[in-house]
Amino acid sequence: MGKPAAAARVRPVVPVIPLVIEQHAEEAAFLWLNRSDATGEPHYSLADLAKLDGRVEAHLDGLRIAGEEGWKLCRDALGADEPTGEVFAAAVLAFESGVADRIDAVLEATAKAPGLHRGVVSALGWISLDRARPHIEKLFASTVPLHRRIAVAACAVHRHDPGAPLVAATRDADPGVLDRALRALGQLGRADLSVLAASKMTHPDPSVRFAGSWAAALLGKYPNAVVALQKVAETEPARAGRAASLALRRMDPKSGAAWLTKLSPRLAVKGVGAVGDPALVPGLFDRMKDPKLARVAGEAFSMITGADLAYEDLDGDAPEGFEAGPTEDPKDENVEMDPDENLPWPKIEAVTKWWESRKPGIRAGTRHLGGKPIEAAWLRKVLRDGKQRQRAAAALELAILEPGKPLFEVRAPGFRQHQALPK
Repeated sequence: MGKPAAAARVRPVVPVIPLVIEQHAEEAAFLWLNRSDATGEPHYSLADLAKLDGRVEAHLDGLRIAGEEGWKLCRDALGADEPTGEVFAAAVLAFESGVADRIDAVLEATAKAPGLHRGVVSALGWISLDRARPHIEKLFASTVPLHRRIAVAACAVHRHDPGAPLVAATRDADPGVLDRALRALGQLGRADLSVLAASKMTHPDPSVRFAGSWAAALLGKYPNAVVALQKVAETEPARAGRAASLALRRMDPKSGAAWLTKLSPRLAVKGVGAVGDPALVPGLFDRMKDPKLARVAGEAFSMITGADLAYEDLDGDAPEGFEAGPTEDPKDENVEMDPDENLPWPKIEAVTKWWESRKPGIRAGTRHLGGKPIEAAWLRKVLRDGKQRQRAAAALELAILEPGKPLFEVRAPGFRQHQALPK
């Protein structure tokens, strides 16, 4: 798909049909929420994400064409309960217009509930950097901490280094701003500022501690940052996955495999995929017998070997009687969605047979991703052709191999990712 349409482009005057414009507003918000989830799903490729982005853009364009009426619908939708998708749609129109009252309305809405600012960050990341930059600069200068946090996050989405404002943000008194600024150091590849990240590894705020440790570990100059991430993975469930994912990639395979025994069963299975050593594959077969871990084990198997369980007929049906996530039973208090909903169920006999026929050609003790040893050229191919979770892993591995370069943003709009793909 092409780039988002420019607001200044001359458009033909067309009649405004309220029901059609309402549909554009609803669909833009709904599809943005879908694409937000899709960025971390195991079955989405970059091509799939770009198609979804194209649908979002089409509805945004319908709102642009509607002019003032399109804006009014988006503005009114900001009054809904936790309108994250609606904030995104309204923010795109507001920032593209440059009208202060519109921007103020969007920013006021973001203060209503935690997480709503994600829609604003995504909107600033959706429009071009040239158009976003003046708004980002104003947000950096704001006395409102949330605005400064949005500014840092928007720069990170664009992988744009704002220079002095970023350094200032790493010394911000607000933990939210500080947390986001430290992560941005890692995402932007600012190895020259890694000392700032490392200095926050003992900060009293847990989110800041984690961000400092994560950035310092990614930038690669502080071995104790890996130790800090290990502690997070062992003691803080909300951050454990992100901490373990990077820590294991910074450890040698033997040390990583030994540490897995200290993690929760689910995180340990996912960690096998991060370690990437084919020597750990046989241990996944027993995990595939446990309904709670089977699909995660299958994903770890694919992460190392490159096997596509669904495509290669290595998947089967869910175990009889298995239920995950909300059920229709009114007495069931479990309201959590199934975290593995989009992962295939591995067919153990078929997976085992597949492995036995291929393991002679796979080197144990060498870290693999997607069926091949981790090397820069292969990681670039995974970034182009892999599914989102493999792409995220490839981006981390590539940043580790090439210190000082930005971490590739696999959640950015598809049209921008295609332009930024490393050669």
